[in-house]
Amino acid sequence: MESVEKAAITPELVSRLVAAQFPRWADLPVTAVELDGWDNTTFRLGEDLAVRLPSADWYVAQIDKEHRWLPILKPQLPLPIPRPLAKGIPGSGFPRPWSVYRWLAGRHATMDRVGDLNRFATDLADFLAALYRIDPAGGPEPGEHNFLRGGPLTAYDTETREAISTLKAEIDTDAATEVWDAALAATWHGPAVWIHGDVTAANLLVVEGRLSAVVDFGCSAVGDPACDVTMAWTFFSGDSREVFRNGLSLDEGTWARGRGWALWKALITLEQALKLDEARADLASLRFGWRLSPRHVIDEVLADHSRVAGDYGSRS
Repeated sequence: MESVEKAAITPELVSRLVAAQFPRWADLPVTAVELDGWDNTTFRLGEDLAVRLPSADWYVAQIDKEHRWLPILKPQLPLPIPRPLAKGIPGSGFPRPWSVYRWLAGRHATMDRVGDLNRFATDLADFLAALYRIDPAGGPEPGEHNFLRGGPLTAYDTETREAISTLKAEIDTDAATEVWDAALAATWHGPAVWIHGDVTAANLLVVEGRLSAVVDFGCSAVGDPACDVTMAWTFFSGDSREVFRNGLSLDEGTWARGRGWALWKALITLEQALKLDEARADLASLRFGWRLSPRHVIDEVLADHSRVAGDYGSRS
């Protein structure tokens, strides 16, 4: 496929695509949104619609997946999720398929928009628990389409260890290696479940302080739910972390792998940012919906692992 930079995906381009392929919506204004996405670039179309365009070729497979499965998942979940309405084709200078969805009200979650963090943690845990109860038969296995979310962490072993080594002047490399080794050792043997794959505050909408909807199922698959619990360290802390943890019936091994997923993402984000400047790491955190910088997420993960290991040691 021809390459189109994210910066070239503009409201004007979207207007041309919509007018050419869906004339019934041609008169609706196209406006930018607060966080336009990472894998996809999102715009609002009129009052009731949203347009999402893959930001790179490797996100294209997510379109058919969402159109196939979101209508099946939607009625079985306690909160609204995106509803696909139409699928566009390449055109008007844009080389990839794209989608139109029903617009979901709300703004992405931030600490100051959440009225009660413990209730927010409960609502998110309830949503994920409902997702995990949905029959996974026929659902897509982890793969390139979702960057192996829901698959084994071993896929990121080399990248993680290289990042730990690169960051030896920035972090406690022994502690990071211990957390990563513990995550790999906690091999998943449970039943495959539907996973969201990218549970971050940027994909959680809030209305009047409450969790109102969950968006962006591009990384969804059927597999290990450990990747879905990284919010425990990127957004929650203290009581809210425990509320979130207690709301999900997941074993200790799943939480160990969850720390591994959070550590991997924070390590590679910090490593990439330091090649440029650390301010860019904070910008990446904002786009991910983290309440902390990558450096502080690493600290949270290491501290939580140490606490859990200490609890086990005191019981032995």
